[in-house]
Amino acid sequence: MSNNKFKVLIIEDEANICSFIQTLLETNGYQALVAQTCVMGMTMFISYNPDLVILDLGLPDRDGLDAIRSIRQKYLTPIIVLSARTTEQDKIEALDLGANDYITKPFGTGELLARVRAALRVNRYGGGSLPGGVFSAQDLTINYERRKVFVDGQEVRLTQTEYNIVAFLSEHAGRVMTYAAIVRAIWGDTDASSTKKLQVNMANIRKKLGSRPGSNTYILNELGVGYRMIEEDAKPMEPAEETK
Repeated sequence: MSNNKFKVLIIEDEANICSFIQTLLETNGYQALVAQTCVMGMTMFISYNPDLVILDLGLPDRDGLDAIRSIRQKYLTPIIVLSARTTEQDKIEALDLGANDYITKPFGTGELLARVRAALRVNRYGGGSLPGGVFSAQDLTINYERRKVFVDGQEVRLTQTEYNIVAFLSEHAGRVMTYAAIVRAIWGDTDASSTKKLQVNMANIRKKLGSRPGSNTYILNELGVGYRMIEEDAKPMEPAEETK
């Protein structure tokens, strides 16, 4: 296989799902590696250093959460959980441990490929502030150096806290950030009142960004879990000139 292909490690014990994902990825230009147990998956992870891991949680030898813990001890490799577990607590636990995304079975092929592309883009950017100090997605632009946000070229007046929330989500664009993770980053605590503060601030942010059903949905709400900043069109840019 071509050495310039992204390597994706699939850790999944259901043979039909594993074969389907492998074929889907290879058809779309990725190099797919396959493991059917947690132990085999971790061995292949160390041997091949993949660009992305697609991980089932219900593995026959160990819980997939153990793989997340092990990988996150040393590596920032993106991890997409693909699981039949659908409860909010399962999603929150996997994301808090360091998974970049969580998709429940059954899943759509288009959705899976979009999540793969988003996770790989985040990994290329290093998961932090984008090079050049500017984030751009659809009509939304964030200038980190000037701490300013623009929609369709017009400045959006945010409070300091609102800006901090938007900037934090953009630095992890394409990844679901749990309520607790956002609260810790912004306020440093995790009590119930802080989650309510986050929800109030988010309502104000969405109003100021002009978000409404079908339009300007830059921040997606993963109900009961957290928020995700869209990442599709984000790319590193040079600092923008002052917007008049």
